Amino acid sequence: MKKLLNNNLIKNFLIILVFTFLLEITFRLISGSQVFDVSLIRIILGLSFISLILSFILSWTNKTCSKVIIILVSLVFTIYSFLQLGFNNFIGVYMSFNTSSQLGAVTSYIKEFLLSFLGKFYFIFIPFILLVLYYIFLDKFTERKFNKKFVLKSHIKYEPGIRIISTVLVLFVIGLVYNGTLTAKFMQNELQTVNNEELFQYPSVPSLVINEFGVIGFGLLDIKSLYVDPPDSYVFDATDDNISFEDTNRTFDDTLWEKLIEEETDKSLNNINNYLINNTITDYNDHTGMFEGKNLIVIMMESVNEIFINPDLYPNFYKMYSEGISFTNNYSPRNSCATGNNEFSAMTGLYSIQNNCTANIYRDNTYSTAIFNLFNNAGYKTSSMHDYTEYYYYRNTIHTNMGSGRYYGVQDLGIPYFNEYKNWASDEDFMDVAMDITLSDTTEPFMLWLTTVSSHQPYNQSSVEGDKYLSITEGTDYPDDLRRYMSKLKTLDNALGILLDRLESAGILDDTVIVLFGDHYPYGLKDTTINQVLDYDLNDYEREKTPLVIYNSEIEPEVVDKYTSYVNLTPTIANLFGINYDPRLYMGSDVFDENYWNLVAFADGSWKNDLVYYNAATSEVKYYTDELVSYEEIRRINGIITAKMQMSSAIIQNNYYEYLSESLARLASEQETYANAEAQTEDYIIGG
Repeated sequence: MKKLLNNNLIKNFLIILVFTFLLEITFRLISGSQVFDVSLIRIILGLSFISLILSFILSWTNKTCSKVIIILVSLVFTIYSFLQLGFNNFIGVYMSFNTSSQLGAVTSYIKEFLLSFLGKFYFIFIPFILLVLYYIFLDKFTERKFNKKFVLKSHIKYEPGIRIISTVLVLFVIGLVYNGTLTAKFMQNELQTVNNEELFQYPSVPSLVINEFGVIGFGLLDIKSLYVDPPDSYVFDATDDNISFEDTNRTFDDTLWEKLIEEETDKSLNNINNYLINNTITDYNDHTGMFEGKNLIVIMMESVNEIFINPDLYPNFYKMYSEGISFTNNYSPRNSCATGNNEFSAMTGLYSIQNNCTANIYRDNTYSTAIFNLFNNAGYKTSSMHDYTEYYYYRNTIHTNMGSGRYYGVQDLGIPYFNEYKNWASDEDFMDVAMDITLSDTTEPFMLWLTTVSSHQPYNQSSVEGDKYLSITEGTDYPDDLRRYMSKLKTLDNALGILLDRLESAGILDDTVIVLFGDHYPYGLKDTTINQVLDYDLNDYEREKTPLVIYNSEIEPEVVDKYTSYVNLTPTIANLFGINYDPRLYMGSDVFDENYWNLVAFADGSWKNDLVYYNAATSEVKYYTDELVSYEEIRRINGIITAKMQMSSAIIQNNYYEYLSESLARLASEQETYANAEAQTEDYIIGG
């Protein structure tokens, strides 16, 4: 029995360690990560810790049971790694257990998800196959070797008590060394956006965690994050751009806010207070108020990328693109639950929390700063509409809490829709009914938010909208999935034509501003497929490029080449409409400000502009010109982006805007009560 247990402990440790190490190396090779760097030391230590725990547990079982459990655990690790490769390829981020609220929705497009897997992803099964082959052909041979080398020489050290003590001691040593790698200077990348100690506490940036801790390490840390709260010890010390300009024409009375900061005892809330009150106040500019008093229609277009910019196939969109304000370097970075989270970010000017469905999880939050509330305060009638159900996102609650005067889902609109995933409602029907409702009363200015759906995947199977306009690509050599996508875009373009016609017929086209942006690129299509239409390199997050257009029939065309994203939408619109807003309360900013920070930040902390691309997952820098950016400047930018993203998370997790609104209202009431009491006392003295 002692021989059997000893063999299980030592041999199984090595088997598990070798398998997991090969799995990690294979994962890095497939995903394109740097294979041999200093982080591999930490990963090996982590794998050793895991392997020793598993082998210790298995040492109390018989040999057959050990084999079965090792094979099953190895299969789970392999499938998990395989799914992570596919998920990142399909969605653009690594999956997290924190996004489990979307699991039911994901099952709807499981076929498209599996079909999107690249051939090279299947190489991840090589270590598992080798493991099985080992057990078939080499297990008995190695068992004899282990028995001869270890068991026959000594028996006493394998007694249960000794085995427990020695295992605990080894685990302690491995754990101690592993912990040291979290802070050891040589184990840190100087450009890393979040340090390893913080990532170990909470895996806030999955791509970076996988690079630094391995895919298995991320999985275990991700499970742990389900039971621990995100850290509230945010550090905002690298915010050089957060300086209020003394000579700005846009000023605010911060008396009550400063009083709130003096009285507040909650450290997390005061971290937010101090950050925001010192945030940049953008000034008025030559675009301020250019649309003052006009109606506003914002359209978030489902799965639209620059394929839509085509005058022959999509004339209605192209008319607005070419005659309005077009943004040539606009991006819609994907993250967990991309549509809902990106809609959230566009409405609030905040970054969503990367590893969860922020819009759904925090749907009960209120946002006085959201686009609806800005226009409510300006005397507009606000509403929002979407031609699908609440199956994916709780928009009725989310939009209402952001200030939408009325939210209309597909049932409220009364238009035909489908329950099966492959078919979606028609944006043409959607636009007609949306205009019926909106144009029924135009006695006061209106602000309307529309979220379309027809161009949603799947594209690899026949569907109503996917087949409706296949004729527009007849005679091309485009694959069927691309043709179906382009057919669905035609439905959307027709809907935009309906919009323009209805506004013109109602005599309010000149008095209405239309803002269009894509929620994300069509990730149901492979890059090679997209490149059959778009001829630029889709690497370095270029696949995330989407159109942004601001159209009004009375303006002169304008092309903006600044780097932008949906996080800039609300403050930019507020400035264009001359809406009273506090720019300090947003992580995005007005694109037309002369001091606009010209770069786009992606969900994992990567960023780019016309000079450089920084990859946060690998901490690598890529230059686009001969003009180099110093590492000091890149570190400064990384610090600012990290601070903005952490600040957004803190604001969301603390429901901060509700707290701020209620606290300032309370202080104002107290101040008014005190002033009234003083006035009454003075009147009494004078009267007396």
